[in-house]
Amino acid sequence: MPRARATRPSPPELEVHPLTPARFADLERLFGPRGACAGCWCMWWRVPRAEWQAGKGEGNRRALEAYVAAGKLAGLLAYDGDAPVGWVAVEPRSAYPRLARSRNLAPVDARPVWSITCFFVARSHRGRGVTRALVEAAAAHARAQGAPALEAYPVATTARLGDALLYTGAASTFEALGFEEVARRSPTRPVMRRELGAVSPGAPATRGRARARSTRRSSPTRPSGGRRGR
Repeated sequence: MPRARATRPSPPELEVHPLTPARFADLERLFGPRGACAGCWCMWWRVPRAEWQAGKGEGNRRALEAYVAAGKLAGLLAYDGDAPVGWVAVEPRSAYPRLARSRNLAPVDARPVWSITCFFVARSHRGRGVTRALVEAAAAHARAQGAPALEAYPVATTARLGDALLYTGAASTFEALGFEEVARRSPTRPVMRRELGAVSPGAPATRGRARARSTRRSSPTRPSGGRRGR
């Protein structure tokens, strides 16, 4: 008797919201006790290596919490119902000092681009298009704040890598969503960029529902308007 083919879970309906102090507990719930990975708490690109190393775990968690409490929008959270299932760090490139010091990811030009530096998706939702939905939400968010372009620093390789090594995303994902390579100073670390249409700075960011598409599809996920979050 032929073996039944496993069914792939349907892509979830997501709501994506900026991370605010009121939502920080949801980020803690998503990241878990390891702070997403190795006690990082998404502080790697923000502080010098020695400071990051000294803060691994609780120190980095407190640093990110204080950053958010000060009114900084460090990124976006994706929800499937009430459950936080995905995170993307997206801010002006200047918010990530370690990019400027990176030999491979140093600025390509002087444009005030925004940057995607990190993803984290709940294990239950990996391979279901959450990353693509977060990229589209990040683009809408950056565009609404007046960003001329959005950069990403993914990994370009045909080798199978663990999720921890793909925290900046895969180059193939960004290419499918309209990003183009603008620099490559390392064989596996391109700088990719997507131009964003002009919009008045300070316009409302996208905070709404997004249909997460399966990663097997090539068409991008575009968030549409929905309920505003806290």
